[in-house]
Amino acid sequence: MEEEILSIPAEESGERIDALLARTIEGLSRNAAQRLLEQGLVLYEGEPVGKSRRTRAGECYTVILPAAAELPLLPQALPLDIVYEDEDLVVVNKARGMVVHPAPGHPDGTLVNALLWHCGDSLSGIGGEKRPGIVHRIDKDTSGLLIVAKNDRAHLALSAQLSDHSLARVYEALVRGRLREESGTVDRPIGRHPTDRKRMAVDVKNGRPAVTHWEVLARYRGYTHVRCRLETGRTHQIRVHMASIGHPLLGDGLYGAPCPEKGLSGQCLHARELRFIHPRTLQPVRLETDLPPYFTELLSRLGPAV
Repeated sequence: MEEEILSIPAEESGERIDALLARTIEGLSRNAAQRLLEQGLVLYEGEPVGKSRRTRAGECYTVILPAAAELPLLPQALPLDIVYEDEDLVVVNKARGMVVHPAPGHPDGTLVNALLWHCGDSLSGIGGEKRPGIVHRIDKDTSGLLIVAKNDRAHLALSAQLSDHSLARVYEALVRGRLREESGTVDRPIGRHPTDRKRMAVDVKNGRPAVTHWEVLARYRGYTHVRCRLETGRTHQIRVHMASIGHPLLGDGLYGAPCPEKGLSGQCLHARELRFIHPRTLQPVRLETDLPPYFTELLSRLGPAV
């Protein structure tokens, strides 16, 4: 079992405890939060609380989370867009909406399930049982290139390139608003949001260094098409950084508009280019993929660039 300590800030005072638990604890649904409360696993000053309890600023709750039952990770014959493959690695153009590895609420149907079917036992074990071969991740609603290691030697070499920033990742995105400059850099540390565990945030005091370089590709009425190059790889980095300068990604309900925008539910973000040194040949590799249909259709609906 694990324990979570939940402190109530002033802005969340008066919210129902079951709703607050579902919003702040990653992977916990409202029904699951209510079951925890019914089982007496949410405590205030050592005593169980009811699911209809309203929180008050300054209260501190202990949430006891039972260990999740481990389910076998099975190969699944899911479609994969393979951009590059050899004996050491495979690069996939991940579809928007596909989860990279199993997680609460997504036990199967993931990229890892598809890779196990495609690669069999030839995946690096460094990522662990649930993340075999996974060198880096992209969000469910982000499309584009993702590199997977087939053996531990390749995994270690590629992870080292991630650490020293020689593995370059270039994204394209549509952001809200009109960026005035042609290019810029956001250099702001990122950490977990202090009250909402599903979100990341700029955190100057406790965050980890994060640097995103951006440049304008085209401007539309109310939106800007940008290219972003990551110098670091923090969770939700582009989404957090662009929102922090007043230009959240189109469709990003977590950091921008709270509802679908231009018919798109989920951020408009595509991992378009990868550059790295091949772990065996030590030769530079550059891979690029076209923008997916959802992205190009959005551009056409925005009208001519201005």
